[in-house]
Amino acid sequence: MIKLTSSVTQRIQRHAMEAYPEECCGILLGNTDDGEKIVSTILELSNTWSDERRRRFLISADQYRQAEERARQEGLEILGIYHSHPDHPARPSEFDLKHALPSWSSLIVSVRKGEPDEFTSWLLKEDRSGYEEEQIIIEM
Repeated sequence: MIKLTSSVTQRIQRHAMEAYPEECCGILLGNTDDGEKIVSTILELSNTWSDERRRRFLISADQYRQAEERARQEGLEILGIYHSHPDHPARPSEFDLKHALPSWSSLIVSVRKGEPDEFTSWLLKEDRSGYEEEQIIIEM
C-alpha cells in the first residue's frame, strides 16, 4: 500500500499536465511504517531521454544521486518513481518492466488530451515477470 497526500497527488498531476505531450518523471520520497509507504514529498525531474519522450522517460544518474542526497539530508527514503503516460492507460509498459527496480513503487498517471486521468501504482514481482497493482490511498 502507498499513501499520498492530496497535495502530493496534485503536484504529480500538475507535473504530468505541464510535460504533456511528453512523459514526465520524478522521485517519491517518504518513509515506510509497518509496510505502508507514506509519500511526504516528490522531486520533479526533467525527462532526460534523448528522443521519443512521448513514450519514454529517463532519470539521469546525476538526478538519482541528488535524490539520494536530499533523502539522506531530510531523513527520508526513496520509495519509488512516478511518470506519466500521455494518451495511454496508466499501466506499465514493457519498457517500464525492463527498467523497474525491486521494492520501489512505480506510480503512473495517464494524461488524456492534456488532462490527468487514471492514477495507478505498481510493484515489480520478485521474479521480474510482471507487476502487481499496489493500492493507493490519498489522504486529505
